[in-house]
Amino acid sequence: MTITSLSGSAGRAPQVELHRVTVNGVELNVATAGAGPALLLVHGFPHTWRLWTDVLGDLAERHRVIASDLRGLGASAHAADGYDAGTVAGDLLALLDAFGEGSASVMGIDAGTPPAFLMAMRSPERVRRLVLMESLLGTLPGAGEFLAGGPPWWFGFHSVPGLAETVLPGGEAAYIDWFLDSGTLGEGIAPEIRDAFVSACTGSEALRCAFSYYRAMPTSARQIQQAVAAGRLSVPTLAVGARPVGRALEHQLRPFADQLTGHVIEDCGHIIPLHRPEALLRLVRPFLV
Repeated sequence: MTITSLSGSAGRAPQVELHRVTVNGVELNVATAGAGPALLLVHGFPHTWRLWTDVLGDLAERHRVIASDLRGLGASAHAADGYDAGTVAGDLLALLDAFGEGSASVMGIDAGTPPAFLMAMRSPERVRRLVLMESLLGTLPGAGEFLAGGPPWWFGFHSVPGLAETVLPGGEAAYIDWFLDSGTLGEGIAPEIRDAFVSACTGSEALRCAFSYYRAMPTSARQIQQAVAAGRLSVPTLAVGARPVGRALEHQLRPFADQLTGHVIEDCGHIIPLHRPEALLRLVRPFLV
């Protein structure tokens, strides 16, 4: 176990412990901080657990925060397969078991949203509150306006097996920088976090793992369809949008959710926890009670 400290945007410096935890045969890199009711944070692409740096201190004042690098990403093991939302949801439930947590609030963004959603649909007794951000849930209706011009260009590029990880090595930094700049409306992120993200996506094997989440999207979409056909989302849920997803996720959730609140953060890019951390905290503090 490694112990380090991070400073957040509000000047808080939580003590963070780093763990190696094996779940479902895959070794994950997991950060924990704080004490209290468990709060599981689930990042997306091209992130690691460091996505939560600027909100971690505040959240750790009230919660035992558990923030894992997802399978194949960051410092977690490069798994051969298992990148569909259902398998990743199983990883996350097993992670709660490993830390002795019967239930947790769960916050997911981007590629972390579908597994967080399936956790709540499949095991609602394990999820107290659910925050979902800046993602679509498979092919559920409601995202028509967002998809009017077609899906984002990188979805197709990342989905072709063997292509992106063959042509990108050597240019990873420039490629990841495009997503970080776009996701903060050109403002960028702290250099040390940017460097951590670039390092985590450098090399053909790291890229293969990252893009495997896109290649598993058809499977994840089927899992989501099966979940909403079998039941409703009973967990209190907050859907948070920014640019570019906006209210598309809220619209997808509305027909299936019993307790849904939707909010769009204005003048905010896709990478909400790093671009507008204080705005995000103002929303989630009263929700994660």
